Amino acid sequence: MNALTKKTITLVTGGNGGIGFELVAQLMASQTNHVLLGSRSIEKGESAISQLEAQKAPGTVELLQLDVTDEASINAAAKTVESKHGRLDALVNNAAIALPSGSIAEQMAICFKTNATGPLLVVDAFAPLLKKAHGTPRIVNISTGQGSITKRLDPTAPGYKIKGVQYRASKAALNMVTACQVAEFGDEGFKIFSFCPGFTQSNLGPHNNAENGAKPTSEGAAPIVTILKGERDSEHAHFLHNTGQYPW
Repeated sequence: MNALTKKTITLVTGGNGGIGFELVAQLMASQTNHVLLGSRSIEKGESAISQLEAQKAPGTVELLQLDVTDEASINAAAKTVESKHGRLDALVNNAAIALPSGSIAEQMAICFKTNATGPLLVVDAFAPLLKKAHGTPRIVNISTGQGSITKRLDPTAPGYKIKGVQYRASKAALNMVTACQVAEFGDEGFKIFSFCPGFTQSNLGPHNNAENGAKPTSEGAAPIVTILKGERDSEHAHFLHNTGQYPW
């Protein structure tokens, strides 16, 4: 019997850096986990794999080339996982972009393609494998409180003066994608969430650093591990953050 048969197989898109990389590392702390590290760049993905394997963690990791803005790449990745493993137990849509270059129209198009359309297509491609999950299949779409329409209309909300319409709108769209996935797959036993990791150190933007108060990636990733363990299944179909929920 394949040694991976008894492991929980989790795909993390954008796993070669930031919160995605840290999430993979934390999942690898358990020998019961096998993580598929999704990376658009093979070179960056291989570098991340080398760093993770050097930590000698009990869990295992595997590189999966996956560009969430390329439907052919997404479908090819799903076929690879089907061929190698025949199933997927959990999926974390983490790959994202916040500040692309170009005109505002170009920025909107890029953000929507990466942050909303990508997660939709990834779930559609991997849904047949998630339906074969060992246990409860889980999907976590990494969103942001900046994508909450209710919070955007609250002048007292943190970050109210930050514009970022391209990022906010694309993440609001992702939240609707989450809701639609709940409607489509919830009755089949899937547990599906939008999750905001908070202001975390990453390469998402020039201000995502410790000097500006961004918290370590470890603090952004840890709550996702909790969700993947099933400890917040009672909050299925909600927009979560570390200690509670945001309004849609």
